Amino acid sequence: MKMSKRYAECVKLVDSNKEYEVKEALEIIEKMPKTKFDQTVELHVKLGVDSKHADQQVRGTVVLPNGTGKTLKVLVFAKGPKAEEAQKAGADYVGAEELIPKIQNDNWFDYDVIVATPDMMGVVGRLGKVLGPKGLMPNPKSGTVTMDVTKAIKEIKSGKVEYRLDKTNIIHLGFGKVSFGVEKLAENYDTIIGAIIKAKPAAAKGQYIRSVSISTTMGPGLYINQK
Repeated sequence: MKMSKRYAECVKLVDSNKEYEVKEALEIIEKMPKTKFDQTVELHVKLGVDSKHADQQVRGTVVLPNGTGKTLKVLVFAKGPKAEEAQKAGADYVGAEELIPKIQNDNWFDYDVIVATPDMMGVVGRLGKVLGPKGLMPNPKSGTVTMDVTKAIKEIKSGKVEYRLDKTNIIHLGFGKVSFGVEKLAENYDTIIGAIIKAKPAAAKGQYIRSVSISTTMGPGLYINQK
């Protein structure tokens, strides 16, 4: 595959044999030729755990101090006073059973996160086969199954991200936009890495963080010296 001129220029700025300090890496990203859109800066953390074992799962949420640069749309499954509360808190969509056919039959996915009150999980559970593969299923661990819908919506809107292992024991997530600048991105990076370190399972043996790299949506990766 032929490398684009812009990508080739980016690659010239990166030493693939070097582990950078995070601010140094972000300064290089800032110098890279720009794209027509504000790229997301992504984090990739390989962990020394085995995600096949339940006691070695790493999953959680963290609110980024400077947000993600993306405004997420929130759908809330709730009834009565909780539905009214969700609307007041700024949910984009609120509903109950009547949403099931819209999602199942009309392929409606105009939202990024689903929050549900515990009493609605029987209804939401019917959508498991549709929502599960898209990573949209509400989960108590990620704070999306809760009676405190106001708190859940506000956190999501202010920059809450979920981190979780994939099948290859790597966590991938975006932690801001190139336009944020080095300082804000570094603050977000420190917050996420801190949360991942804190989430180390007791069953994890040996070196926990194997490698860390950051990249833009359309740029090469830079390895980070993360002790």
